[in-house]
Amino acid sequence: MDTFDAIYQRRAVKHYDPEHELTDDEIQKLMEAAIQTPSSFNIQNWRFVLVRNKDLRTKIRAAAVDQAQVTDASLLIIMTADLKAWKKEPARYWRDAPSDVAEILVNWMGPFYEGKNELQRDEAMRSCGLAGQTIMLAAKAMGYDSCPMIGFDPLQVAELINLPDDHVIGFMIAVGNATGQLPLEEVIIHNQFN
Repeated sequence: MDTFDAIYQRRAVKHYDPEHELTDDEIQKLMEAAIQTPSSFNIQNWRFVLVRNKDLRTKIRAAAVDQAQVTDASLLIIMTADLKAWKKEPARYWRDAPSDVAEILVNWMGPFYEGKNELQRDEAMRSCGLAGQTIMLAAKAMGYDSCPMIGFDPLQVAELINLPDDHVIGFMIAVGNATGQLPLEEVIIHNQFN
C-alpha cells in the first residue's frame, strides 16, 4: 500500500473480528516496522508488550472500561517505555557509529537526562507516540485496522503486565480485522421495499 493511502485510510476502529489471529510472521513484520521509528539519542526506549493471552486480555479489558477491542482485536500492544534506557549501557546505541561520534553522544546522554525526571517521561511519551503511529500505519499497509487507546486504568494494567518500576505506559494499540459493515444485500434495495 502506498504511504499516503495508509495515512488517509487509517482510522481508530472499535470493532474487530474476534476469530481472526495475526500470524507470527505478520506480528514480526509489524514489530520490525516499529523499530524503524526514530528516538532521541537512538536510545530506542520503547518496549512493546504484545498481549496475546486471552485470560490476561480479559483482565486488561476490565481495567479498560470493558472496551471490546481489548479482547476482540487480533493483537493488543501495550506501548511502554524504559525511563532509564539512556543510562543502561548507552554505548550499545552507537556501537556501529564512528568511535569519535559515539563517544560524543554517549558522553552527552548522561548530563542531558540525569536528574530530569520530567524530561525522561516526556521523551518516553514522544517515543511511544512516534512508534505507535509507525505501528498503526504499518498495520494499515498490511491490510489491518488499529485503535490507539488511553481509556484504561494505567495502574491496574501496569500491575497486570508486571511493569518494571523504571518503565511507564504510554497507551495501548488494538490491531486486527475490522468488522461492522453490513453486507450490501442488507442495505441495498432495488426499486422498492418488498
